[in-house]
Amino acid sequence: MSLQQKQELSLRMTTELRQAIELLQLSTYDLELYIREKELENPVIEIQEAEPMDSFQERQPLNYTSQETDSTEWVKQQDVSKRDQMLRQVEFDFHDVKTKQLLKTLIHSLDDHGYLCADAHAIENVEAGIELLQQIGPPGIGARTLQECLLLQVRSCEECPELIETFISEYLPYVAERKWQQIANGMNITMAHVNELHEFLLTLHPRPCPELGHNETEFMMPDVIVEEKHGKLSFHLNDRDLPKIGLRKEYVSSLTGTSDLSSYLRDYHKQAQWLLTSIEQRRNTIIRIVTDLLEKQDAFFRYGKKALQPMTMKEVADSIEMHESTISRTVSNKVIQTPAGTFEMRSLFTSKLAAQDGDNVSQSAVKASIQSLIAKEDKRKPLSDQKIVDLLLKEQGITISRRTVSKYRDELHILSSSKRKSIL
Repeated sequence: MSLQQKQELSLRMTTELRQAIELLQLSTYDLELYIREKELENPVIEIQEAEPMDSFQERQPLNYTSQETDSTEWVKQQDVSKRDQMLRQVEFDFHDVKTKQLLKTLIHSLDDHGYLCADAHAIENVEAGIELLQQIGPPGIGARTLQECLLLQVRSCEECPELIETFISEYLPYVAERKWQQIANGMNITMAHVNELHEFLLTLHPRPCPELGHNETEFMMPDVIVEEKHGKLSFHLNDRDLPKIGLRKEYVSSLTGTSDLSSYLRDYHKQAQWLLTSIEQRRNTIIRIVTDLLEKQDAFFRYGKKALQPMTMKEVADSIEMHESTISRTVSNKVIQTPAGTFEMRSLFTSKLAAQDGDNVSQSAVKASIQSLIAKEDKRKPLSDQKIVDLLLKEQGITISRRTVSKYRDELHILSSSKRKSIL
């Protein structure tokens, strides 16, 4: 056994540093909640509310893709749900107690799209109940499968194409696979008749009552607002409504004493000062990042995602002399409102794809090109992924693999070529 002495360096995550990192990742709305939470924890902190806006006209609803510069959102008053409306209608339209009970049980067993839940199959007289539901709800409500939902809608329709029930009950899987010729052969009809049946099928609703879902409108409050005035871009942080942090006057005189109370209050005063420093540091970091973005993405802020230039977080980090992880944390959970629409800040950073002329193309631009090619294609002979690869190379000089095209197509929710094929 022996005694040894050595010197070493270690990195420790202090409480203050952890707080500063946490604040970087907060949106403006979350930061307000954080400040109010700290007021409850820290007796020294006194919140001074921001001054209200001058007039009612200044407060306008913010749309996700709005080009306006409104910074305050309204919350829509919640209306009576469709489910409650149907329950009330049961009371008015039916008098038999058992029928009322059956219908109420079925209505409570509907999922958010109007289908009966799996555990509702054991309900007595469920078939009769489903038929009665058609009288008080949209056609197809209470169905247990997509096929049953479509058939219920067909039976409630006065004018339907001939053989439409056979088309739905026996050949629906073939429709999903776009096997038109097999459908025509199996039903012994022409392709024109298949097209007529398919066109009618598209008028039906696969989700008979989507209003049952608890769909609340999401309002997004931007953290940064970019404006274009006289051809020049400028921005400001949307933090005017943040409460101001002050110190309670009754405790200020006790900070300089030597009592236990003074020591106790000085600790909380130090925490309040660090909170102020962290908030200011967060603000300055956002300003530096957005200033750099305005220089690098001028076209994007004017024209939208089609003009987005390839840019990585490392490039911005090197430009403003910060660490890449700081950029990543700062743009998380942030929304930026621009003249071309409102976007998540993280979506402005995309990887690069090489073009033949030596320039780089962003993923967003490539996705827009893929969408454009598919929109112009002959639906009787839709473009395969490989054909899209060839066209991108030939027309725009963009080198991309077939697998990447398939990946981007899935992200854009575009079907494969076999499922995009039309009948005629």
